[in-house]
Amino acid sequence: AYLFMIPGLLILLFFMAYPFFLGIYLSMTDKMVGFADFNFVGLENFQLLLRDQIFHRTVANTLIYSFVTVPFKLFLGLGLALVLNQKFHFSRFIRAGLLLPWIVPTAISSLAWLMLFDSVLSPISWVLKDWGVVQSNINFFGDRWNAIGAICIANIWRGLPFFAISILAGLQAVSPELHEAAALDGANAFQRFLAVTLPTIRTIILIATLFSIIFTFSDFQLIYVLTKGGPASSTHVFGTYAYQMMSFSALGQAAAVALSMFPFLALFAAILLRYIRAED
Repeated sequence: AYLFMIPGLLILLFFMAYPFFLGIYLSMTDKMVGFADFNFVGLENFQLLLRDQIFHRTVANTLIYSFVTVPFKLFLGLGLALVLNQKFHFSRFIRAGLLLPWIVPTAISSLAWLMLFDSVLSPISWVLKDWGVVQSNINFFGDRWNAIGAICIANIWRGLPFFAISILAGLQAVSPELHEAAALDGANAFQRFLAVTLPTIRTIILIATLFSIIFTFSDFQLIYVLTKGGPASSTHVFGTYAYQMMSFSALGQAAAVALSMFPFLALFAAILLRYIRAED
């Protein structure tokens, strides 16, 4: 058994453990890209980040980005899963089509959203002007809050299938006999959902939420394609700001920025895993 575990262990060591500990080491140095010489500076990079206004905004943006999109993806995915759990014509094809936003490469789908949010050719602006909601084209990426709203919408669209399919798989495991017994006791559809369905799929919902938080917190491609952290570095998240630092050759500071998301993820993981174990 241990012999068969060695390949998986080597993958974890070389592709997860080694980069993680290397990142910790680099975050405590003044390493520059292209230069062999560097010095150990301890926590100086983290001290610089505490005084960095762009980093403060990056933390706020990442928290907003995650706590706005994940609840929307959860509730919309739950509703969609409940609909798709019903029997109707072409249900299998619709379920397969639901995966398209998730399986299409992020860079490609982000380009489609980039055109949808174009300041001149956006069909969204055309429709809203035709309806009389706005008087001129919306500058989606020229204002911080417009840009944050745009990337949140794109992220919700992309992440919705993950919740829908995950919860749908859990709904398939709910025994029909439980619903029949609850119906015989006089429970209506909503009461059966609260008393039978929700407790059964609660663990799946928590695990999907945990993974979604990790995916969203570490997101890079969607934000980089749409805004590249702009306008004026106002929509940076951890991934894009670390990449910008690295493009400035400040590898040590980039590692510090990337490593700064770890305490947040560890906290969220600990909270959700505690609830999952409480259910067991």
